[in-house]
Amino acid sequence: MASGSLILYTVGGLLLGLGFAAHIVHAVLLANGRRSLALALPRVEPAYATAVTGSFVEGRARVERLGERPTSSAAPFAWGLTFAAWLAIGLSMLIRAFIVGRGPWGNMFEFTVAFAFTITGGYLFLERRYPIRTIGFLPLGVAAMLFAYSATLPKEIEPLVPALQNAPLLTIHVGMATIAYGIFATSFAAGVGYLLQGVGDRFAWLPSHRVLDEVAYRSVIIGFLIIGFPIFATMIILGSWWASIAWSRYWGWDPKETSALVTWLTYAVYLHARNRRSWAGRPAALLLVVGFGMVLVTYSGSLWFNGLHAYSGLN
Repeated sequence: MASGSLILYTVGGLLLGLGFAAHIVHAVLLANGRRSLALALPRVEPAYATAVTGSFVEGRARVERLGERPTSSAAPFAWGLTFAAWLAIGLSMLIRAFIVGRGPWGNMFEFTVAFAFTITGGYLFLERRYPIRTIGFLPLGVAAMLFAYSATLPKEIEPLVPALQNAPLLTIHVGMATIAYGIFATSFAAGVGYLLQGVGDRFAWLPSHRVLDEVAYRSVIIGFLIIGFPIFATMIILGSWWASIAWSRYWGWDPKETSALVTWLTYAVYLHARNRRSWAGRPAALLLVVGFGMVLVTYSGSLWFNGLHAYSGLN
């Protein structure tokens, strides 16, 4: 059974790499196609704002109101390969969870795979609701790099350290962390897209700045389900409760605890900044980039700093 999990893990990694590549091809095809069309028809089609940048204004607004999505010959492959990767990785994790009798995120290998899985799932969830496939290569690129890193980590199933031998809290607390981390990756991608796009919507192949802003916000707070920010807050509260059980204190400024708190505060600042005129737009988008940087610090901090969260399984 363990070998089956590893086979699915390998297949999922290959599919994820192909899905990432297909998203790049999709974005390149759209960028080249729309720029060529804009240059060919600068005076005939008023939906283009400028033939130099190839950006849409009225035309894209009409497309978005109708719920249409920009497409290319690579688009179906991009989505299909990514979804297949998500399924394969998910099945691999499910088998491993059955073997170990807990959530499959008890060491650095398992958590890294789970992180890549939730990034992919978070992107797929939001992509079905918003036309953001052209920025899909950003979160999927992060997921692919994490997956490549996981291939270098020990994959053996080992007994957990005593502090982690609480299967219910491990499953819920760390599971919430992976969900929040994963959904924040798409808000990061939307933030980067917003910084590139600007309020003038300079690139025709990117989603409009309004779509990117909406995706970023919904990723952080509440979409069709409670995701991102509320889950991260609940994860910190559960972690404090678990710390009181394992280490007889609720909070000790452990590096992992501190970086998680800074991450939470960064996204809290974003939520307030987005609704203030002086901070809306680029400053808020920059906060999303900083916030995801803190997510990566929180994810990897236990590798570089001594602390009670040193449960990576690495020597």
